[in-house]
Amino acid sequence: MPATLGELAARFGLELRGDPDRVVSGVAALGEAGPGDVSFLANPKFRRFLPDTSAGVVILDRAAADACPVPALVTANPYAAYARVAAWLCPPAAHPAPGIHPSAVVEKGATLDAGVAIGPQAYVSAGVVLGPGVIVGPGSVLDGRIDVGSNTRLSARVTLIAQVSVGARCLIHPGVVLGADGFGLAPDRDGWVKVPQLGGVKVGNDVEIGANTTIDRGAIGDTVIEDGVKLDNQIQIGHNVRIGAHTAIAACVGVAGSTTIGKRCMIGGGAGFAGHIEVADDVVINGYAMVTRSLTKKGGQYASGLPVDEVHVWRHMVGRVKRLERLNERVKRLEQAAGSEPPDDADDPRD
Repeated sequence: MPATLGELAARFGLELRGDPDRVVSGVAALGEAGPGDVSFLANPKFRRFLPDTSAGVVILDRAAADACPVPALVTANPYAAYARVAAWLCPPAAHPAPGIHPSAVVEKGATLDAGVAIGPQAYVSAGVVLGPGVIVGPGSVLDGRIDVGSNTRLSARVTLIAQVSVGARCLIHPGVVLGADGFGLAPDRDGWVKVPQLGGVKVGNDVEIGANTTIDRGAIGDTVIEDGVKLDNQIQIGHNVRIGAHTAIAACVGVAGSTTIGKRCMIGGGAGFAGHIEVADDVVINGYAMVTRSLTKKGGQYASGLPVDEVHVWRHMVGRVKRLERLNERVKRLEQAAGSEPPDDADDPRD
C-alpha cells in the first residue's frame, strides 16, 4: 500500500533524510529498486550497489547514510526496520473467513472456537481443541490430543498427531510434522526392538516453524519448543529435545534426542547435534558445525568443518590431518628421549 516517507519515519521511529512527501508502495533489492520502492542496506557486502541505486528510499545506518544518493531512513538496525516497513507496506493475504470447508472432516468431540477456519480436505479428530482465530490450512491433519492456541495458523498439509500442544500466534508452514515417533530403538540379538514413544510435543507462543520441518514426540516426557523460537525449513528435532526461548535455527539442522539448546542461540544451516548434550544461552554456532559435546560457555561462538577449497588444496589438508596421529606419537618419543614432560592440558581453551 502507498505511503509517504514522512509517514514511514513517524510510524517506525526513523530519521528521514529527504522529501517527506515522496510516495513509495513496494520493496526491492538495492540493485533492482525503482523510485517507488523501499530498499535497505544491512550487510556491508552489498554496499557496492548503493551509489547506483534508484530506490525511492534506502533504510540504512548512520555510517552509510552520507553515501546514499537517494532519500534515506536512518536507524541503528536497518534489517529490523526494513522488516517492519515491508510487513506494513506489503501485508499478508487476508485470513480466510471462519467456518468449515465442505470437503473437510471434523469428528464429533473436537472443540472448535467460533472463529476457527478449516480449509479444504483437512481432517480434525475427536479430542482436538482449537482456540479463537485458528486457521487449519488445506490438507492438514490433526489427529490425537491436539491443542492449538489463539490466532495460530497451520498453513497447508501440516500434520499434528499423538499429543501436541501449540501456543498462540504461531505460524506453521507447509509440510510440517509435529508428534511423529522419535527414533527409539533398542539393539537386541536378532535386530532392533522399538522403544514406545509415549510423550508429546509442546510448542510455545509466537513460534515459527518452516516448511517440512519435523519435531518428534518425546519417548517419556515431552519435546519442548519454547516461546519465540524460529525454525527454518527441513529441520529435524529428535525426541525429548528442548530449545530455549527466542533461539533461531537455519535450514537442514539435525538435533539428536535429549539435547538441550539454550535461549537466544543462533545456529547456522546444516549443523548437526549429537544427543544428550547441552548448549548454553546466547551461543552462536556456524553453519555445518558438528556439535558432539556440551557447550557450556554462555555467549560462546563455535565453528567446525573444513571450508570449501580447490580439490588439490583440500586433499593436501586432509592428508596432513590423517598424519597428525603419527606426528603426535613421534613428538611423544622425542619428549621421552629428551626427558621432558608432556604439556599440561589444563590450559585447553575448550569448555
